[in-house]
Amino acid sequence: MKFTRIMPAGARLRAAALLASLTALGAAATAWAQQDVPFWGNIPVAPEGIANKPLPDGPFQYATAEGQDIRVVVLTKELEFPYAIAFLPDGTILVTERVGRLRMLRDGKLVAKPVEGGPPSFHAGTSGLPGAIHGYMNIAPHPDFETNRWIYLSYTKPLPDQSTVVAVGRGRWNDGALSDFEDVFVLDKGAGGPTPFVFGKDGMLYIATSGGNAQDPMNQGGKVLRVHDDGRIPRDNPFVGKEGYLPEIYTLGHRNQLGLTVHPVTGDIWASENGPNGGDEINLIRPGRNYGWPVVSFGRQYHGPWQHKDNRPTHEGYEPPVVFWTPAIAVSGLTFYMGDALPKWKGDLFVGGLRYGEIPGTGRLDRVLFNQRFEELRRESLLLDLGQRIRDVKEGPDGLLYVVTDEDEGAVLRIEPAS
Repeated sequence: MKFTRIMPAGARLRAAALLASLTALGAAATAWAQQDVPFWGNIPVAPEGIANKPLPDGPFQYATAEGQDIRVVVLTKELEFPYAIAFLPDGTILVTERVGRLRMLRDGKLVAKPVEGGPPSFHAGTSGLPGAIHGYMNIAPHPDFETNRWIYLSYTKPLPDQSTVVAVGRGRWNDGALSDFEDVFVLDKGAGGPTPFVFGKDGMLYIATSGGNAQDPMNQGGKVLRVHDDGRIPRDNPFVGKEGYLPEIYTLGHRNQLGLTVHPVTGDIWASENGPNGGDEINLIRPGRNYGWPVVSFGRQYHGPWQHKDNRPTHEGYEPPVVFWTPAIAVSGLTFYMGDALPKWKGDLFVGGLRYGEIPGTGRLDRVLFNQRFEELRRESLLLDLGQRIRDVKEGPDGLLYVVTDEDEGAVLRIEPAS
C-alpha cells in the first residue's frame, strides 16, 4: 500500500508563500548582487582609488618575519618610470627609464645629465596599463666588462616604416657615456613586450620574450632564447638541427616574462612570468622544456573564466612552476640574495610585484624561503605600505638589496640593516 503524507492546507499556503519569496529574492539577487564594471576590450578597467601614492622621503624602518630589522633608504625619486638597475665595478649604478633614457648614480646620488650614446627607442602608453610599450628595458654589463667595457641593453627599436621591434644591443662604456652601440639580436615582429635578459655562467646570453604564439616552435614569442654574446646561435642549443624549430629557442610555452636571474651558486636560470588574472609563476628554466602557456595555467582569463579548467599543480608534458601566486602580484624583477649584510635572508629569492589582485597601488616585494631542494617553505611580503610598483630588485656589490619603483616619480631604494 502506498502512503502519502498530507500537508494541512494552511501549511501548504505558508510553504508556497515562502517558496515564492525565496524565488523573488533569488531573482532580485541576480539583478543587483554583482556590479557592472567597465571593460577595456576584454580586461576590467582597474580602479584608481589608492593608486599613485607619493613616496615619502624616508628612511623607513621595518621589523621583518625572521627577526631582522631593516631600514629602507630613498637614494633618489627623480626618475621617470625607471625600469631596471645594474652595477659597475667602480660603484656606478645604472638605471634605465622606460621613456628611453639611461641614468647613473655615483656615490649614491643621481647624476643630473642622462648617459649619452644609447640607441633611439620608442615607448607608448602608460606603464601598467594595457598596450604599454617600453623604450629602454633591461640592462647588464658583460661578464668580462672590465676587459671589453660592453654594456647590454634591451629596448624597443623604431623602424623606418614606423613599426617597431625589440632588440638587445651593446655599447662600449667610456667615462659615463656609451659609444659604438650595435644590435646583437633583433627579435621578429610580434615577439615584443618586456624583454629581460641575463648572462649565464656559461657565458651565453639568455633572452626572455613575450607575445606571439608561445607553443609555436617557429615563433620567437613566449620563449627563452639562448645566443652567444654577439648573437650567434650556440651549437648545443636543445633544438639545433631539429626540423620545424628555431635554433635559438631554449624553452617555450611562456606568457609575459618580466625577469630573469642566475642563481649565484647553482648557475641555474630562473624566470618570473605573469599569468593572466592570477597564476603568476617563478620558473626554473631547463633546456628544451615546455612551460605550458596558453594550454595550462593557474590563472583566470581577465573577464572571469579559468584559463584552464583543470587547475592541478602538475600537467603531463609541461613543466610546473616552482612558485605561483593566485591572486597575481604582477611579478617583475627577481634576484637571489647571497650577501652577508642581511644574514637571515641569505639564499632567499626576492621578487618584485607591480600590483596585487588587479588593484593599482598595491605593489610589494616578496621574499621566498626555499629548502635545500628549492621547495617553498614560506614567503613574506615587504614594503606594502609604500604603495609603489616594484619593477626590479638586485643585490648590490655592497651586499645590500636595491629596489626600483616603476612610477612617474620613480625611485631607487636601498634595503640595509636597521642598525
